Amino acid sequence: MGSENRIFTVVISEEAAQMLVSHARFLAQVSEAAAARLIEDFQSMAKSLEQFPERNPSLIDPLITPGKYRKLLLERYLLIYQIKGSVVCMDAIVNTRQNYGWLL
Repeated sequence: MGSENRIFTVVISEEAAQMLVSHARFLAQVSEAAAARLIEDFQSMAKSLEQFPERNPSLIDPLITPGKYRKLLLERYLLIYQIKGSVVCMDAIVNTRQNYGWLL
């Protein structure tokens, strides 16, 4: 039986939560509605990872173990997570317009 029938638990790390708050706070300076939409969209995407989180591609970089992290694009943001058994661990939320090489 494939994992598409399993339900995974999604855990958002403290660091990822702080990154989301930081992105939303910055966005709110321009548009509070856009900031609220970012948070709502993030919650929806995180919830979607409860089912078949393997559907998203691996994050490929020579500095990380192949297949360790997966990525999910949310407009201008990249949600970086890993699957550990039946748990999806959201580790980071980065703005794709910025250099996020420091994260790796």
